[in-house]
Amino acid sequence: MRRKEFAVDDREAIESFLREMDYGFLGTINEAGEPRVLPLNFVWLNGCIYFHGSRAGEKMRSMAADSRVCFTVAKPYARIPSYWSDPELACPATVYFKSVLITGRAEDVTDPAEKAEALSAFMRKLQPEGGYAPIDPADERYARQLAGTAVLKITPDAVTAKFKFGQNMKGDKRQAVVDRLLERDGPLDRETAELVKRLAPPDRGPQ
Repeated sequence: MRRKEFAVDDREAIESFLREMDYGFLGTINEAGEPRVLPLNFVWLNGCIYFHGSRAGEKMRSMAADSRVCFTVAKPYARIPSYWSDPELACPATVYFKSVLITGRAEDVTDPAEKAEALSAFMRKLQPEGGYAPIDPADERYARQLAGTAVLKITPDAVTAKFKFGQNMKGDKRQAVVDRLLERDGPLDRETAELVKRLAPPDRGPQ
């Protein structure tokens, strides 16, 4: 059963997470009716997922046969040991994370201007320091590459998100986890502690 307290309806929070992330997992159904999941890099642009690649291969054949796809993005933040909240039972052990699931249809982007916009968004992620000529369909140096590169877009039919940061815990236990995170001080522990406090239900905040 899906835990309702972890569901996220904040559109800006979801989009901010999608803009932050570089990689996701594309789910397709191949020509034989078999499911496939492929990791790939992407950008979130104008309310859609964009990715690019070769025009050959199973991925392209699958989407040509059935354009229905799903796309998942997830980021683990911190492992939470069971003994932080229970001295004996293993049950409380968990991982705090963010995830987004998008279902929709994939389509080939044919408009050169839209392809250039999507690939420019990739470059801003991959090479934020610049150092390259702007991607412009009118620039003859890019014309052949734009024509030969497949750029695909997923227009969402539905977007669901789950951010798990102890929202199901009572205030005192949640605060104990925050204290332990700050004490451990791992790579994402301080950020995780802030998310635990920020996402705490108003009526069940730290005591």
